[in-house]
Amino acid sequence: MRKTNKKQVKTKKTTRNKTIDFEITQDNKFVQEVIQITEKQSLSNVINKTINGDTFEVLKLLPEKIIDLLIVDPPYNLSKNYHGNIFDKQKELEYENYTKKWIDAVIHTLKDDATIYVCCDWESSLIIGKVLKEYFKVKNRITWQREKGRGAKTNWKNAMEDVWFATNSNNYTFNVNDVKVRKKVIAPYRINGQPKDWNETIEGNFRDSYPSNFWDDITIPFWSMQENTAHPTQKPEKLIAKLILASSNKGDVVLDPFLGSGTTSVVAKKLGRKYIGIEYNMQYCAWAEYRLEKANVDNTIQGYVDGVFWERNTLAAQQKNK
Repeated sequence: MRKTNKKQVKTKKTTRNKTIDFEITQDNKFVQEVIQITEKQSLSNVINKTINGDTFEVLKLLPEKIIDLLIVDPPYNLSKNYHGNIFDKQKELEYENYTKKWIDAVIHTLKDDATIYVCCDWESSLIIGKVLKEYFKVKNRITWQREKGRGAKTNWKNAMEDVWFATNSNNYTFNVNDVKVRKKVIAPYRINGQPKDWNETIEGNFRDSYPSNFWDDITIPFWSMQENTAHPTQKPEKLIAKLILASSNKGDVVLDPFLGSGTTSVVAKKLGRKYIGIEYNMQYCAWAEYRLEKANVDNTIQGYVDGVFWERNTLAAQQKNK
């Protein structure tokens, strides 16, 4: 990434706008919670910490084989301004080498039974998927519907993103019962008058279905949601919750080497996991620490209620989350 001094212009928020977007100073309490490291660390020094620094340098200082789950949301191969840090679109070979660079930097931290998830758009997915096969056992490619996207007159609107699912070995965690999706039953089937493979409730008829690799129940953060920040490419807590619940257990260590505004760390905390987050931009580190503090008193995740993932815009889930 390269830096720019160009400031982003802020507009006045409405009272209903919950977007986290505060500026920082060195004496800011959330900045003071962030750590920086310059020498090899023990796990106890970095666990449940937000680390500010260049991930390629920080990763060298982490211990061997400490990570159960790696969630990576690297800069997509697009020109993007991350609050003064610019990522320039690269040629395909350059982005391929960039992907290999962060994998080479992080791989020593992974346990033998670790799981890896990598987020990408359709274009970078073609590169990342190929590279992952050189290092890990690729199990699947998840595609999730972003719901939003810019319209295009000469092409299809980009409303989907991918998450590659890979493992370090054939021995790995997958808690399928923790990530079933509760869906409405439109045409309920009964045997002797009793529901067959579905539940009848006063809120409606539902079935807990096995998850597929296409997710259309995700809502990306927007201005009236508690989790929303001013980060330009923030991932939804519900998306990350599925990855964490499926591929880790309580007490496991989750690493995000491109933390952004903290979603992975926040969700790991809410779900009883330990976390390590690395982020270059101190502004984002402070937002992450702010969200982590809020998680001490509010561990709700939009769309995930009472241990169940609900379909998007399901009324029962919305009412319970109020």
